[in-house]
Amino acid sequence: LAQLGGRGSCRSFVARMRRFVIPLLLCADVAAAFAPGIQLPGAFSRPACSARSPYAGARLGNAGPALALRRGAARPGRAAGLMMMSTSVDVKAVEDQIQAQGEVVRSMKEAMKADAAAHSKADLSAAVDTLKALKAKIAAPAEPKKTEPAPPKQQKAKPAQSKKTEAAISPREERAVRAAKAEKLREKGVNPYAYTWDISASTTALQEEHKALGNGEIAEGAAVSVAGRIMAKRVFGKLAFYTLADGVGTIQLYLEQDAINTAGPEAFDDLKTLCDVGDFLGVKGGIKRTDKGELSVLVSEYAMLTKALLPLPDKFKGLTDVNIRYRRRYVDLIVNPEVRETFRKRARITQGLRNYLNDRGFLEIETPVLNSEIGGAEARPFATHHNALDMPLYMRIATELHLKRLVVGGFERVFELGRIFRNEGVSTRHNPEFTSVELYQAYADYDDMINLTEDMICQLTQDVCGSLEITYQGLDISMKRPWRQASMHDLVKDATGVDFYAMNDDLEGARAKAKELGCFQAAEAASVGEMVNIIFEDKCEALLMQPTFVTEHPIEISPLAKPHRSKPGLTERFELFVYGRELANAFSELTDPIDQRQRFEKQADKKAAGDVEAADVDEDFLMALEYGMPPTAGLGIGIDRLVMLLTDSASIRDVIAFPLMRAEEGTSSLLD
Repeated sequence: LAQLGGRGSCRSFVARMRRFVIPLLLCADVAAAFAPGIQLPGAFSRPACSARSPYAGARLGNAGPALALRRGAARPGRAAGLMMMSTSVDVKAVEDQIQAQGEVVRSMKEAMKADAAAHSKADLSAAVDTLKALKAKIAAPAEPKKTEPAPPKQQKAKPAQSKKTEAAISPREERAVRAAKAEKLREKGVNPYAYTWDISASTTALQEEHKALGNGEIAEGAAVSVAGRIMAKRVFGKLAFYTLADGVGTIQLYLEQDAINTAGPEAFDDLKTLCDVGDFLGVKGGIKRTDKGELSVLVSEYAMLTKALLPLPDKFKGLTDVNIRYRRRYVDLIVNPEVRETFRKRARITQGLRNYLNDRGFLEIETPVLNSEIGGAEARPFATHHNALDMPLYMRIATELHLKRLVVGGFERVFELGRIFRNEGVSTRHNPEFTSVELYQAYADYDDMINLTEDMICQLTQDVCGSLEITYQGLDISMKRPWRQASMHDLVKDATGVDFYAMNDDLEGARAKAKELGCFQAAEAASVGEMVNIIFEDKCEALLMQPTFVTEHPIEISPLAKPHRSKPGLTERFELFVYGRELANAFSELTDPIDQRQRFEKQADKKAAGDVEAADVDEDFLMALEYGMPPTAGLGIGIDRLVMLLTDSASIRDVIAFPLMRAEEGTSSLLD
């Protein structure tokens, strides 16, 4: 053992089993049998093993020298250390002392926890030092540095290339292989890109129709025809199982060689070798449930409908790069069923919203996307140019002003659900191209819009989520009515302790208070109303997690809203916030053309001063107001943010099928 202890597995054996090895070294028979060339010092010198010893040469021969030759020179330093430890330390006695001293230390610590004065820290430290000294007596001696590297382990020769290695080819190589398979199908007279396939039922319909079918049973008289993308394949000689996915679900294909080869002697082999995961397949056959309970189509006939040249992402690693997911949304939809479900819910939300408004007499009318004037909101537009008319145009930043023209014209309830374009930043909550719904109701005010907003969103939530108690990003949110209402000034006062409404005519005093609050951007505002809005966005928005109507906005930031009927300087306006995000915005609409002109002119002054988000003076809209518009309330809802909330989606890009991407985002090829 002294010779073997420094090499390979024997070394780790000695290190782990030191307490048991030392007594073995005391046995001269064993020591001499394994290393007859070593002269044990002093009392350990014993004659070599006799022939009667079970460890003698009759069993091992000259094992010691032979092993020494194979393993290399013995390590006398380590052997001497072990021998010295054996002669100088009674290991069992020391272990007993360690155990006893450990109990002393533990009892002292427990006593000091109960009563700090039970023992002094010096006494405890001395007891611990005694324990450490005892442990040091049987600690392993330091091992000298190796002078020669251990010989490398011999490894078994591996086959040149396993089946798994053969399959692990790059996506680009696989594309070439698949293209060759498509060509081979053509050589066999099969068009790898078919024109049509008759479908008798969807996969989910089959699952529902045959849910009572027992394990191992075959549905009598069933003859089905389905089609979809192959998502997985398992081949076992003359039997194969494929997973087929259509637009709504999946079903297993049960493929037997004898059944399929009725169409031709090579039909089954062609299916195995020429059909890959990602291909579209059409199949016909019966229905059975396997012994393991999987509903399956007993395939008797199949056809290649589309040969996919590009492989799908690895089923274990998946498609994890979010930028590639957004830019290659088609791949994201293939491999992530939950993403498809998000867009199904989006469609249900927009359809449900339209149904709600149609049922209440609202008429949907489309308005222009290209406008010669900027208006309806404070936002930077996208500019373009009409070549034939040689005139500058802007993509709409809101649908408001045209829908109000329709109210002037006699449509008392009108709405539009459409795309809006704002040349602004990109974030998890903002996309330059987004969807909103704007609606206008004659003879109503913003209180009516509060009731309509609550009722409509609650109905959509119940229909899509099945409950008014929802969870968004880990936070429980109750959509039950009534929702909280609070004025913007009250929320700012609660958050800062400053009543800015009382300082409406003291701009310098308000600026000083804003600086005290650390709101230096707000302190630069041109009016107290604008200052309050900036402080609200900075101090209050993020706190509004449950549904909250923020009401009574300053008139300076609400150029299209009616003045509050009882509070000077404020307007009859609300914004709906959930999870710290604005979902809706509504007014009692301004119908006074003189007041409206004054507000437009103030917006034009801001634009002339360099505010790129300020609106123009829309003379045509002012003319429409001069013809007279009945008392009207308007509401706008951001559809994308509403869908985010009801689908628990963290980013606005998760609910827009093809969001705008920066040039460098997600451009990596999936082939790489």
